Amino acid sequence: MNKIILLDKRPVGKVSLNDFKFVQEEIPQPMEGEILLKTLYVSVDPYLRGRMNDSKSYVPPFQLHEPIESGIVAKVVQTNNAAFKEGDIVSGSLKWQQYQVSKGVGLNKIEDDGTSLTAYLGILGMTGLTAYCGLLEIGKPKAGETLVVSGAAGAVGSVVGQIGKLLGCKVVGIAGTDEKVEMLKSEFHFDGAINYKTTPDLKKAIQDACPDGVDIYFDNVGAEISDAVLVNINKFARIPVCGAISLYNGDNSSNGLRVSSVLLSKSALMQGFIVSNYADKFPAAIKQLTAWVKEGKLISSETIEQGFDHIPQAFLDLFDGKNKGKMIVDCTN
Repeated sequence: MNKIILLDKRPVGKVSLNDFKFVQEEIPQPMEGEILLKTLYVSVDPYLRGRMNDSKSYVPPFQLHEPIESGIVAKVVQTNNAAFKEGDIVSGSLKWQQYQVSKGVGLNKIEDDGTSLTAYLGILGMTGLTAYCGLLEIGKPKAGETLVVSGAAGAVGSVVGQIGKLLGCKVVGIAGTDEKVEMLKSEFHFDGAINYKTTPDLKKAIQDACPDGVDIYFDNVGAEISDAVLVNINKFARIPVCGAISLYNGDNSSNGLRVSSVLLSKSALMQGFIVSNYADKFPAAIKQLTAWVKEGKLISSETIEQGFDHIPQAFLDLFDGKNKGKMIVDCTN
């Protein structure tokens, strides 16, 4: 039988396990031109929370009582499509099902070059592309500048900081535990890191960590953390807005900073982006990211949970900060 995870209810506030439903069906059989895929690894990401709302956004919302989908690495186990052979490994946006049929449209074949398959959901997939394109196209880093990254121990943030270091920036990360702060400094070689949960005056802590001010702020979080960074930005600062995980569950209780005067007085650029905005940059970005990974200059941090049944809980764990780097569920067993 084939297990499938549906969106059973639209979450109100924080997502709960009750918003998901497991069902079982017969394993589908591929028709002419189709392939049968077995799910190997599933990416769970904060942006999926927005698709659970019935509201207009840059991607359509998930439909109730239909499977959720995200980035997945899968194996071709049966084929009626000449472009694919049995045993091929592919990645793409696929449904939360143990088995599914596909016509192969939008799937990328993964060559066996010794690279971990999970890297294609993270550092060599949308995660790496988001970090690379957001930082270079909006942040436009220059050697000697100061880069601050919120959500720095997460999938995108940890890559942004590493790229910033490779390009000659001073990098300061903001994270939520002492363990993550230590990881940023020891594993990813950030110049400084701040635990926002235990820091009584975050504005002052950022000022102390960035005595020359902040030239680039890569924002993954929003809310009070971003307020504290923005009051420390330099003239002509650039602020790529990648995410706002602190607000995804509907907590808008804090009015926060009025950014207009800050942006005006500092002649600063603050720009939200979706990675698909830069699709034309993807080939060059993947080439550079792959080179850095193979040279050992860019490392991937992953939190890997085990078992298809654990996908919903792994998604919930993102919002409690239980992941270090990319959250992936291993469904191979």
